[in-house]
Amino acid sequence: MYKVRIQPRWELENADGARLSPYLVELLVAVRAHGSLAAGARRVGLSYRYAWGLLNQAREVFGQPLLRGTRGRGAQLTAIGERLVWADSRIRARLSPTLDSLATELEAELERVVSDSAAPLRVHASHGFGVEALRRALSEAGLPLDLKYRSPDDALSALRSGSCELAGMHLPIGELEREVAAHYADRLDAEGDRIVHLAMRRQGLVLAPGNPHGLQRPADLARPGLRFIHRQPGSGSRLLLERLLAREGVDFGAIGACDVEELTHAAVAAYVASGLADAGFALEPPARRYGLDFVPLVTEHYFFVCRAATLEGDRLDGLLSILRSAAFRHELGRLPGYDPSYCGQVQTLPEAFGAFRRPPP
Repeated sequence: MYKVRIQPRWELENADGARLSPYLVELLVAVRAHGSLAAGARRVGLSYRYAWGLLNQAREVFGQPLLRGTRGRGAQLTAIGERLVWADSRIRARLSPTLDSLATELEAELERVVSDSAAPLRVHASHGFGVEALRRALSEAGLPLDLKYRSPDDALSALRSGSCELAGMHLPIGELEREVAAHYADRLDAEGDRIVHLAMRRQGLVLAPGNPHGLQRPADLARPGLRFIHRQPGSGSRLLLERLLAREGVDFGAIGACDVEELTHAAVAAYVASGLADAGFALEPPARRYGLDFVPLVTEHYFFVCRAATLEGDRLDGLLSILRSAAFRHELGRLPGYDPSYCGQVQTLPEAFGAFRRPPP
């Protein structure tokens, strides 16, 4: 099986056309992580002398240094150096899911052309860290996968049209389950569909370190002057936030939104971490990754929907084997806010969720 890896890389030039090396940002990221120029240079495979040359070139472009030495403390990034690192974080958080999805498509195309192996498993799913872990596990096991990151709405439509075998979606546990399930009801078949559990996970408020605004509940987001970074319309997380706000009598339009909308949980966290927003609504792992505060608001089930007929053959055997393995469940359990207790279980919609059970006669 072929492995395709696509990494984002960006360049920067000033008004005079002076262009910075694409290795500069990689160097700054490494210096920030390891605390010294020597260690950062080693991490990205550059000589110490060449690394100094990159920094001197950047100083001429920006008119100020990107790095300062501190006695006994190695090296620290200046304000402009920090801003470049956060720009890189935002770029990667926004583009990596799309590039990962494209990589799996290219892998599937190569497999179809050069081998007689079975057609790849087609999965349409919203981006999440459990899905990322599953993509890696399938790749390591040599199981061909055609993964496209889609909203739950689009994923379920693809399932109904036969464009995929598995559609990823998530439903909150508790009072909101019925409200959110009603949104997807016209694209679900309570009798003919089956669900394959991945994990329970927590979503909540992603906040600057120390939670300087003291935000604790959805209603707090309506405070004047607060900058909130939204997910894109149609995303499952945005739908969930809308329902949470409605429960507290808050008009969604009353939230002081930033002038951009992000496509992934990681991008939301990176936006808050860069200081461009005061709060966002996302999963817990990226908040912890960027050293942000996290206030959990809801726990939800993330699962895949498939047709019952798909389970009757051996099409999903490899996937189910991985989901039920101790190694994969352990990997999921390491993600902050993730619980793999139901991982690999197969149920009907009524068995899993009260929202799909018929009331007694």
